[in-house]
Amino acid sequence: MMNVQLLMVFLSTFLFANDSVRSDSALQDDALLAVIEKAAGKLPKEYLNTVFSDTAIHVYPEIPERFARPYEAKPWEEYRKLFITEKRIDGGIRFHNENRETVHAVAKAFDVDEYLIISILGVESNYGDTHSQFSVFNSLYTQIHTMPKRKKWATNQMVNYLTYCYEDNINPQNIGGSYAGAFGFGQFIPSSFVAYAVDFNKDGVRSPFELADVLGSVANYLKQNGYDSGSNDFRKKSKIWKSIYAYNRSDNYVSAVIELRNAIKKGVEKQ
Repeated sequence: MMNVQLLMVFLSTFLFANDSVRSDSALQDDALLAVIEKAAGKLPKEYLNTVFSDTAIHVYPEIPERFARPYEAKPWEEYRKLFITEKRIDGGIRFHNENRETVHAVAKAFDVDEYLIISILGVESNYGDTHSQFSVFNSLYTQIHTMPKRKKWATNQMVNYLTYCYEDNINPQNIGGSYAGAFGFGQFIPSSFVAYAVDFNKDGVRSPFELADVLGSVANYLKQNGYDSGSNDFRKKSKIWKSIYAYNRSDNYVSAVIELRNAIKKGVEKQ
């Protein structure tokens, strides 16, 4: 009987020690510590501890490699071939026709060129068809842990992302996005989503996956970043050009967006 009691005490002590190790391990997570410091007063520590104890957390070894070879760094002709295709142009024309009412409503509300809004969606996510390759949480987590030069940026994005998830009661592991941590059809990074996303359909939620909200958010982003509603000037360094550049700071990106916009507009007007 005495041996059984001793065994029970030993097992209890062993299990408690293992729980302590797991808990201590989570608390020593460099990403968690950085986020707790940055999110002080914004998010409950208990919530953060729970989020960072999720067994789905892991590091993507391919993400640092993707940052080392970004699409935007490709030569223009090579980059252009990725986005200025007959399929993507036809997709933009079809998207316009199928969502004409919503597109017109958003363009009118923000006084932003409707074809430009569509072309950004076309370049960013192929009109919503391609928008989720990595867990947003794990993408940012990977950057914090493996990319020292991006740690500060990624920590700030993680706080913005978790604030959005906490306020809207979303499991942080349930949203997919790009290798950089952008998400939704408009591929907003978390801080941009928090700052510029709008509830255009007035259902009480700013959704990154509802077209009305997505189109409205893209238009709002352009408007808030200098888009000139009274201009039709798309030349380099114009106000419209700069508003697109704010979305993705790449000359190649802006050129692709504008060329796709022109092709979609031409195709719609031919009908």
